[in-house]
Amino acid sequence: MKNISFYIASRYLISKKGSTAVTFITWLAVGAMSVAVTAMFVIISVFSGLEDFNEDLVKDLHADITIKSAAGKTIKNPSEIVKVLKKNPEISQFSRVIEEKIYINFNGKGDIAYLRGVDSVYVQVNPIHRSIVYGSYPDFKYNDEVLIENSLDLRLSIPVNSEKDQATLYMPKPGKGLINKEEDIYNRKNIFVTGVFPGKEQLNNYIIAPIAMAEELLNLPKNSAYNIVIKLKNSEKAPDVRRDLEKDLGKTVIITTKSEENAAFWKMINTEKLFIYLIFGLVIFITTFNLAGAIIILQLDKREQARSLVSLGFPLSHLRKTYFYTGVLIVFAGILSGLLIGTALCLFQEYTGLFKVVENLPFPVRIEWKNYIIVSATAAGFGLLISWIFSKISKGYITKS
Repeated sequence: MKNISFYIASRYLISKKGSTAVTFITWLAVGAMSVAVTAMFVIISVFSGLEDFNEDLVKDLHADITIKSAAGKTIKNPSEIVKVLKKNPEISQFSRVIEEKIYINFNGKGDIAYLRGVDSVYVQVNPIHRSIVYGSYPDFKYNDEVLIENSLDLRLSIPVNSEKDQATLYMPKPGKGLINKEEDIYNRKNIFVTGVFPGKEQLNNYIIAPIAMAEELLNLPKNSAYNIVIKLKNSEKAPDVRRDLEKDLGKTVIITTKSEENAAFWKMINTEKLFIYLIFGLVIFITTFNLAGAIIILQLDKREQARSLVSLGFPLSHLRKTYFYTGVLIVFAGILSGLLIGTALCLFQEYTGLFKVVENLPFPVRIEWKNYIIVSATAAGFGLLISWIFSKISKGYITKS
């Protein structure tokens, strides 16, 4: 008796129905579920691919560990901090960094930029030299050589490796009182552009320069630092190293890991992903009302058969199971076909890159097992709930003429 309900349900799904309308509505429910599952799977896979893309964008934006001053911009006693860092066996390299807004001018065209002053060890912490698209990284023999971000260079049309055509940096001088001459307003420095790097939206309008230049423009003493960035031998030990440094350095500095520096960025990405999931979850929920319609129409179409089964002693509970199993079969047919189509579309995009964000950037996709589980669980949850609710027919509905 247990298998009879499922057998009848399977016959209802695959056999010819009493009317063309019932057949159409049943397979319409399967098709609607399939389309909704396909859309949700593809979108979630695209977001999984975007996670890899965004991780690549920000992986070099912050070091494994960053040390900042707890009060003011400039770190106090950086030489004492350097002694502590040299003693820690988990630290591979560390570099001093000074970063400040600056005005850059070239041939009458100007723009606001960010000056990041770094020392010669900086590329061992952040290998920005590997992404240079034109020119070369400064060799730090002279403190006027800089690396400039691509979009900033294009806007100002600054030639690379040209000693005749040099841009000028302007940094406002701190202080108060009357201004008697132009030199009292700002410090300025002519720069020689040795190379261009892509900002990838995270380092737009940045100028990478020797830290000596930043100290000169900001009137800072030698060996100053706004931040000290640290490269670890094993980045997974960052929380442990941070705790050790907090004990050694006290509360005069703030120590953060790469994940903490990127926390706001990843929170935004995860929030977007959650909202996309909720939107497509709502789409699947609305789609399941096609399933409800299919079950109701099937009950009307098979009413005489149901009456005959009940008269022959077929329990009402098993008849309810029959309609429930019919809904379940429709749901799982839609989920299976939707996942197959979605997987095929993702593989097609992965290998061909046909659909593009911009001209040279195809939509990234990543197929993960958890995506199959999330989509299947969402569709099955709503589908089973609707099937259970609309399979609850009463005995009076069957027996009354």
